[in-house]
Amino acid sequence: MEITAEKTISLEEIQNFEGKYPKQLWYLSLVEMWERFCFYGMRGVLAFFMVDQLHLTDQKSNLQYGAIQAFVYAFTFIGGIFADKILGFRKSLFWGGSLMIIGNLILAFSPHDLFYVGITLSIIGTGFFKPNISSMVGELYHEKDNRRDAGYGLFYAGINVGGLLGGALCIYLGKYYNWHYCFLSAALVMAFGLGTFIFTKKHLGPIGISPLLHLAKTKQKTYEIAVYVGSLLCIPLIFIMVRNTSFTDYFMYTLGVIAMVYFIYETIKIKDRKAQYKLLAAFVFIFCYFIFMAISEQSGGSLSLFAKDNLDHKILFLNIDPNVVNNSVNSFFVIVFSPIIGILWLGLYKRKIEPNTVVKFGLGFILLAASFYAFYATRFFANVQGISSLNVFTFAYLLLTLGELCIGPIGMSIITKLSPKRMFGMMMGLWFLFSAFGQLAAGKLGAEMSSIDNATLPTKLIAYTEGYKALALYSLIAGLALIVFSQLIKKLMQEVR
Repeated sequence: MEITAEKTISLEEIQNFEGKYPKQLWYLSLVEMWERFCFYGMRGVLAFFMVDQLHLTDQKSNLQYGAIQAFVYAFTFIGGIFADKILGFRKSLFWGGSLMIIGNLILAFSPHDLFYVGITLSIIGTGFFKPNISSMVGELYHEKDNRRDAGYGLFYAGINVGGLLGGALCIYLGKYYNWHYCFLSAALVMAFGLGTFIFTKKHLGPIGISPLLHLAKTKQKTYEIAVYVGSLLCIPLIFIMVRNTSFTDYFMYTLGVIAMVYFIYETIKIKDRKAQYKLLAAFVFIFCYFIFMAISEQSGGSLSLFAKDNLDHKILFLNIDPNVVNNSVNSFFVIVFSPIIGILWLGLYKRKIEPNTVVKFGLGFILLAASFYAFYATRFFANVQGISSLNVFTFAYLLLTLGELCIGPIGMSIITKLSPKRMFGMMMGLWFLFSAFGQLAAGKLGAEMSSIDNATLPTKLIAYTEGYKALALYSLIAGLALIVFSQLIKKLMQEVR
């Protein structure tokens, strides 16, 4: 079926599209939108569910949240490599999506007794699914096509439509109706997304097909089955490590060392100095994203628990659950402000004063710092019971989103620009692996803020906001460092802008 598709439309025909976007981008964005519904829906309920339903402490919940999210992103690195070398993006995506559906159905059937079983399958599934859509988007464009950033901007908006719907609906269903419906909604939407991909993949031509088509069919199938079986054999191992977060640390550090050795090996193997410099520049962006994630990903952990206990239900003239706001307002702001920021960059470009990619990353960190200073400032709007303003909390998310828009949409794009085509999957996987380390760090930072057992609400408010003030300082230092060293990083990037 894939070979037939390749005959129908060639890669050159796809890349020589007219207008701003290739039609395939709309299909891929739609598929990713539904996957993001599932992912953000689950991310938004994890810490809340573990405290409210599994009766974990805030500190333990933060650590578990960090471990689960770390595994999700770590498996994207592994999934990216297997997609590059054996499965191809399409089969990897189908396998991952299927496991995510099964994991969420298990959670829907028995959310309390089988929580870690369902989460384990979702972790493996996301690892095979997540990096491959992003990589396929990169292949829709010639290496020097300057429309690629706009394409990733649209793709990023699609992600956040799913994040908005999933973040709001899943927590609402679980909190006010039934946790079975919460997890079932994620499974059904993921099934719809996978179905969308099955019906639209014929338009992708050769993009995403198996790299082993040159081998005999039996040998190709043997390699593929080995990947499927191997991923299933990982289930008990991940189950144990997610339940015991100290094991997660050992696994992640080991995987980190292996990933760095593999990255260095692949970089040296290229033997082209300019290409090596560009990969080094890509690594700088990946490391910066790790820091950004460690700070901003308090959203699913400490900020979720902060919203649960320490915020009122009033935003402007509306009455709304603070956890719904925490889970979905970031995506809402991305959808609203993404085109505005795009127009701003375009206007600055026309006046020849647009900041380069490195400076944009630096501005993103400075805005992130401002957002966490605003989260810190919620303490000054609290009453004696320790309940603070949802309005100030939401404003802090606006600043966080503006910072994210300086980094997120161009981050994936710059990695594909700086990487040789044969390393797209691996470099996207490395991007997500360092995101995993960011998630792990985020959980540990959140746990440090909530280390007081049986704390009163005013005590929780002070502990969390002190932590947010420290994170604001770290963000500010990172942002200023990037701006100061921007010219050096630009030299490593060679001709890429």
